Amino acid sequence: MSTKIFVNLPVKDLPRSKDFFTKIGFSFNPQFEDENAACMVITDDIYAMLLVEPFFKTWIGKKEIADATTTSEALVALSFDSREQVDELVTKALASGGQEIGEVNDQGFMYGRSFQDLDGHIWEGIFMDMSAMPAEA
Repeated sequence: MSTKIFVNLPVKDLPRSKDFFTKIGFSFNPQFEDENAACMVITDDIYAMLLVEPFFKTWIGKKEIADATTTSEALVALSFDSREQVDELVTKALASGGQEIGEVNDQGFMYGRSFQDLDGHIWEGIFMDMSAMPAEA
């Protein structure tokens, strides 16, 4: 069995978050869904568990939930096969209520754009053209 990753993110309004991520192209696995959680499928091996804040709190002990609108707790970066796919993701996110974060990062061989979702979590789409990567000195 391959290693899978499950990124767990607190959300304020689960139906609203599901709607946002559905609009930008992700699907959900209904087998792992109830009023407290939804399993967003990113790839066959990568998932984001969207957990309502009270339920998320049960997993983190005495720690406080970071307010991702004012504090960066993580940046989730996803690779894509082209610059166009990166732009498509960010365009859909912005049209669905997300906010663009920072400037376009275009280093020739690497291209990236970031957005903040409805709960303030930062997502970055990146494309890397390894054939155009500068040789090491």
